[in-house]
Amino acid sequence: MSTFLEFEKPIQDVVEQLEKLGEVASDGKVDVGAAMKDLQGKLADARKEVYANLTPWQRVQVSRHPDRPYSLQYIDHLSGGTFIEMHGDRTVKDDKAMVGGFGLMDGRTVMFIGQQKGVNTKMRQYRNFGMPNPEGYRKALRLMKLAEKFNKPVVTLIDTPGAFPGLEAEERGQGEAIARNLLEMSQLKVPIICVIIGEGASGGALGIGVGDKVLMMENSWYSVISPENCSTILWRTWDYKEQAAEALKLTAADMFKNGLVDGVIPEPAGGAHADHGEACRLVKAAVAKELAKLVKLDPEKRVEKRIAKFCKMGVVQKAKK
Repeated sequence: MSTFLEFEKPIQDVVEQLEKLGEVASDGKVDVGAAMKDLQGKLADARKEVYANLTPWQRVQVSRHPDRPYSLQYIDHLSGGTFIEMHGDRTVKDDKAMVGGFGLMDGRTVMFIGQQKGVNTKMRQYRNFGMPNPEGYRKALRLMKLAEKFNKPVVTLIDTPGAFPGLEAEERGQGEAIARNLLEMSQLKVPIICVIIGEGASGGALGIGVGDKVLMMENSWYSVISPENCSTILWRTWDYKEQAAEALKLTAADMFKNGLVDGVIPEPAGGAHADHGEACRLVKAAVAKELAKLVKLDPEKRVEKRIAKFCKMGVVQKAKK
């Protein structure tokens, strides 16, 4: 059964009408072809209208939609089912919130790495709600180094509410693990493409987010803090999360405008959760386009451009004497 967000009520109404019409059609006594076609047109129009002018907070809600495709689904499509998952950081254990391994994309071997949320309650607990521990980031780095050894490009898929903030994660060096990844990814000699497919929160996202090209899906968000936590810090309540989302400039359009990401990947009408196949196709097309350009560059030049790109982010003003 489909899940609908509060602002998707117009879409929900048409979908429910389509379901009722489908039940009538299943009886086989009435020809509903014309009515079905009319409702499908209305559904397409409703999706376009609702998603034409989403607020930043609504985009945050879409990025968290439970029916939205997650990393493993994208990886399976990108690799055409050839993905071979690899496990463990060779130090502590295998972090289920971080997945990775080799796969073939259009005949080219690629190292795919992503944060994986669960598709149901049991799997969400198993995947720790997409919040990696230090061993998750160390596993990701091990796989990146393996890709570098065999001269294979890296594609990362970012979708996390943040790195796991538990005491045991801090004891095992959460901050050091993320910082190490930032250093190593900035110098990795193979092409790196990072795609934010859902939530891109804080250092948890940055831990696999340093790349030659950083792309965002249209209804994803990328920020140092979530709107709820920002609201809690500034106003001591979650009630101002919508204002916080607006002020943080965390949407794909804002991030691209400010030069913090390199491109925005469009989503199907109604969001990625409305059409998984089309969403996966759009991501693959964007990744393939950028990868074709990056593999042609000299490794040293590519690293120089990557470092320069991140170094020029932000604004520095000298104080007047």
